[in-house]
Amino acid sequence: MRRNFSSVIAALAAGACLRFFFVLKYPAGSGDSVLYEQIATNWLKYQVYAMNVGGAITPVDIRVPGYPAFLAVIYWLSGKTGPDARFWVMTAQVVVDLFTCVAAACLAATLLALATGRVYRWRVFLLVLWLTALCPFTANYVAVPLTETVATFFTTLTVLFLCLLLLRLRGSTFWAADNAVDLHFKGEWFAAFAGISAGIGTLFRPETPLLLMTACVVLAWVFSRRGRWSSQWREMIRVFAFMAAGCLFPLMPWVIRNAITLHEAQLLAPKNSNLPGELVPFGFMAWEKTWLFRVREVYLVAWKLNDQPIDMEDIPARAFDTPEEKARVAALLEPYNDEVTLTPEEDAGFAQLARERTARHPLRTYLWLPAARSFILWFSPRIELLPLSGQVFPLAEAWENDPIDQVVTAGFEFLIALYVLFGAWGAVLLWKHSPARVAVTIIVGYIVVRTVFMATLETPEPRYMLVCFPALLAMAAQVFAGESPKEEASSAAAPHINEAC
Repeated sequence: MRRNFSSVIAALAAGACLRFFFVLKYPAGSGDSVLYEQIATNWLKYQVYAMNVGGAITPVDIRVPGYPAFLAVIYWLSGKTGPDARFWVMTAQVVVDLFTCVAAACLAATLLALATGRVYRWRVFLLVLWLTALCPFTANYVAVPLTETVATFFTTLTVLFLCLLLLRLRGSTFWAADNAVDLHFKGEWFAAFAGISAGIGTLFRPETPLLLMTACVVLAWVFSRRGRWSSQWREMIRVFAFMAAGCLFPLMPWVIRNAITLHEAQLLAPKNSNLPGELVPFGFMAWEKTWLFRVREVYLVAWKLNDQPIDMEDIPARAFDTPEEKARVAALLEPYNDEVTLTPEEDAGFAQLARERTARHPLRTYLWLPAARSFILWFSPRIELLPLSGQVFPLAEAWENDPIDQVVTAGFEFLIALYVLFGAWGAVLLWKHSPARVAVTIIVGYIVVRTVFMATLETPEPRYMLVCFPALLAMAAQVFAGESPKEEASSAAAPHINEAC
C-alpha cells in the first residue's frame, strides 16, 4: 500500500479516475460554454473570431481568445464541434488538470527548497501530487467547457516560475533527480517564463495579470530594502522588463487583431462583456451591489436579466430598506417582465435606487457586502455543477429532505475549511524561514488581491477562486513536510540558500 502512495503514476491514475467520474457522471454546461463554442466554431469554419448576432457572423471581442482557440484545436482534431465535441474537450481538460497537479507538486518542492536551503523534495512533492489529484473542486470543473481548468494550470505555472526566480535571485542551487545542480538559466529567463505563462493565462482569464502585479510590488519592496542604487536596482528593472515583455508577447496578436478588425485599442476584453451596441445595465448592477452576495441569488436575479422574467419573490428582503422601496422595484420590474428587456429608463431607475441605498448605508455597499462575497467565494461548497441543492440548514429539515445532499454539501464545506486552515498553517511555517517569506508574500498577496477584486463584482461565482487552490495546497503540504531520518542524513551536506539581502 505504501508503495502505491509513493508512486507518481498511481497518483495521476487516481486523479484521472476522479476526473473521468465527473466527466461521465456529471457533465455540465453553462451560458458561457455556448458562447465559447459558438466563437470557436465560427473561427474554425470561417476563420473569423465572431458570434452570430442577428443572423449575421459578427466579429467580437466579448471574450479573450485563449479558450476559443483551445476549443478550435480540439474541434479540428476530433472532427466535431459544439456539444458534439464536449467529451473530447473534457478529456483534454483532464490532461491539462493533471499537468496542473504536477506543477503544484513542483511548486511545493520549490517552496520547501526556499525555506530550508536543501534540495530534497520527494515527500512534499508526492503529498501535493496526491492532494491536488484528489481535490474534488478542481476535478469537478474539468467536466464543463469553461476556462477554469486551463487558467488554473497557467496560474500555477506562473507561481512556480516566480518561485524559481526567487531561488535564482538568491544565488541558490536547485534539484534535479536526487542531485543538486547549478542553475544554468539566468534569473531574467525565469522572469520571462513567468511573464509568458501569465500572458497565455490572460488569454483565458483576463484578470491573470493581477499575479504579476502582486509579484512586482513584492519584489520592488524586497529590492528597495537593499538600500542602495546600484547594480541591484538595475537587476530589478531588468527582471521587471523581462516579466512585462513576456506577458505582453502572447497578447500582441489579440491587440493587433482588435485594432485592425474592430478599430479599437483593446488589450483584454470589455469589462462588462457586452456586444456592440448592447446596453450595459450599469444601474441594475449598481443596485445589485447594494444587496446581492449569495450564489443562489445570482441564478434567480442577475443571470435572468434580459433573458427571463424576474420574480419579486426571488429577491430577498434585504434588497429593500422600506416598503416604498420595494414598491418602486416592483414598478420597475413590471414593464421589464412584459418585454424581458431592460430599457435605459428602467436602468436609470435602478441606478437611482442604488445611489439612495448607498447614501443611507455606505459601509453596507463598500465593506460588509464585499466581505460577505469574499466569504462566499472561498467557503461555498461549490456544488453548482452537481445535482445538489446545497441545503444544510435547518439541520433536521435538510436531513429529512435529502440526507445525501446535506452530507455531501457539508463535507465539501468542511474540506474547503481544512484547505484554508492548513494553507494558512503552512504559510506560517514557511514564514519562519526568511528566504521563503518573499514567496509566501507573493502567493498570499495574490490570493488576497484576487479575492478583493472578485468581491467587487456583483455576481460572486465561487469558480473564480479555483485558480488559487493548487498554490494553497502547496503551502498546506508544508505542514507535513518533515524529514525522514534518511532524508535528513542525505540532505545535511546539501547547499543552503544564501541569506536574504
